[in-house]
Parts: sequence; C-alpha cells; structure tokens
Amino acid sequence: MKPAEAYILNRKEPYRSILLQLQSIIEAVAPNNQLLFKWRIPFYYCNNIPLCFLNQSKDYVDLGFWHFEKMDQYTNYFVDTNRKSVRSLRYKSVDDINDDVVVYGIQKQLEINRNPFKLIRSNKSTNY
Repeated sequence: MKPAEAYILNRKEPYRSILLQLQSIIEAVAPNNQLLFKWRIPFYYCNNIPLCFLNQSKDYVDLGFWHFEKMDQYTNYFVDTNRKSVRSLRYKSVDDINDDVVVYGIQKQLEINRNPFKLIRSNKSTNY
C-alpha cells in the first residue's frame, strides 16, 4: 500500500470517511491526477503540479488549496486561520461536505494550473 493511501485508510472515523469522500470527488473531477505523500500528508498532483492536499488534524479534515486570491465563489467556506498562502475547506463530518464547493475549488485550481512552490517569472527582454 502506498503511504498516501495508508494515511487515509489508517485514520479513525469519521475522518476516514471524510477523506475517502473527498478522494472520490477529487479523482472524479481532476483528470490524470496522481496521489503522492509529501510532508507527511496526501497531496494530489495533476500534470506534475500540486492541486490540493488532505490533512486530518485535531477534530477535522482540511482540503487545502493555493491561489485563493483567484477564487471568486464560495469564499466564505474557506478557512485561513494562521495561514499566509493556503486556504482550506474544513470538515468535521461527511455531511458537512458540499460537493459543489469542492468541485469548484478543484476546477479553479485546474484552471489556474500553476505550481505554487515555484516562483513564476515572466520573460522580459533586456536592453543592453
């Protein structure tokens, strides 16, 4: 079993069910996704670019995204507590999951399709 899969399956309920439900949505919406284990948590990559991450801590599960500034819908659902560049959807039960919000977050990240871990620099012509 891969480490990311083990992370999800080894969680206690209700967190395992939340993670499995989010995993199902992500895999249905994101084509060519890849589930990897980075920084001790599951990360989904699409076309070698980080899409989102799953993290169970305390009494909730976070589905984390970058590029929140580009999101213009459902912004009141995202949590930014103690974070500078990441926002997440936070769930304490499977019933809390709003599929439309999760699908929007994933589709928006796919639309942006930029690597949040690299500095993107535009090519500028230099006059000498």
